[in-house]
Amino acid sequence: MKLRVVVLGAGFGGMELSSILSETLGDDLDLTLIDQNDSFYFGFSKLDVMFGRKSSDAVKIPYSSISKPGVQFRKETITSIQPATRTVTTQNTVYEADVLVVALGADYDIQATPGLVEFGNEYYTFEGAEKLREVIPSFRKGHAIVGVCGAPFKCPPAPSEAALMLHDYLSTAGIRDACTISLVIPYGSPIPPSPDSSKALIKAFEERNIQFIPQRKVTSIDGSRKLAVLDDGTEMPFDLFLGIPKHVAPDVVLQSGMVENGWIPVDRAHLLTKFPNVYAIGDVTSVGTPKAGVFAEGAAKTAAASIIAAFNKKENQSPYTGAGSCYIEFGKGEIGRVDVDFFSGPKPFGIHHDASAALAADKEYFGSSRKARWFGINTA
Repeated sequence: MKLRVVVLGAGFGGMELSSILSETLGDDLDLTLIDQNDSFYFGFSKLDVMFGRKSSDAVKIPYSSISKPGVQFRKETITSIQPATRTVTTQNTVYEADVLVVALGADYDIQATPGLVEFGNEYYTFEGAEKLREVIPSFRKGHAIVGVCGAPFKCPPAPSEAALMLHDYLSTAGIRDACTISLVIPYGSPIPPSPDSSKALIKAFEERNIQFIPQRKVTSIDGSRKLAVLDDGTEMPFDLFLGIPKHVAPDVVLQSGMVENGWIPVDRAHLLTKFPNVYAIGDVTSVGTPKAGVFAEGAAKTAAASIIAAFNKKENQSPYTGAGSCYIEFGKGEIGRVDVDFFSGPKPFGIHHDASAALAADKEYFGSSRKARWFGINTA
């Protein structure tokens, strides 16, 4: 009897979990991978798109490239999730599963920040990054703000990266002296688990004359006066606003009965929800790690191990560690890295690796190795 698995979402978590189950179970697997999009892209590629470093087509990988034993991809929109019966409805059909895995990530509530849609810009959606590719070249002088509108948000280094890359962009264009850059973030430091990474970023901000405003978030955009309003009432004038919108669980997840306090709670050790044989991994959960692809990938490894162990009537003895590495763009072709561990010690801690060209190559390999593993694309 084949194990029927339905995986919702083909991001880092869904792709890694599907790959592991295919490799391990092979002919014993009947896995359906569902995503409403037709292609995959790495989150960090949106920065490349918005600053004109790469085209949209160059960073997208079609899901039609997936060819794995026991795995079939379906481009469909999920309209209902019934976790108690492990039943999923799409606009096309109904799927029933022995094991259901929810890996749908986080969505954006752009409307939650008044004025952001009409008068600001955001770069967390792919469409927003594409729009900014046309907007940024028209910014020649004045005030630029990179502003976070809510927490938690995906990829904690991304606001810092945008500010540093904007500095490089304006410097290359010869107009940096005519512009100011401010970064507004709701944390006390850029990378809270890693004091050393935070110090390195703050030093980079100081060297580049980027104003860092911690422990604040943007609550609204006053378009008539071109002001970003912060949660303490501070008003900041801007000529270019790059926003990180409020994150929320997808509507279909919110309606599923799985959510508590905005996200899906899971057993931290094995990523199981309160529903039997229903797992949730990645950004859609409240497991306690950052919302970033590398942590979704790590969670997928643990969930896959638990699914395989249960199929073989055993127990997974390797709980989720909450460890992962995030790359940080410092500009000038150099990339840093922070290795973070959330669950091993009494509190999360991170180890900082200074920015270098060598780590830029390391990040390149990070992307190419996953293209090869998930899609069979060899970029060597």
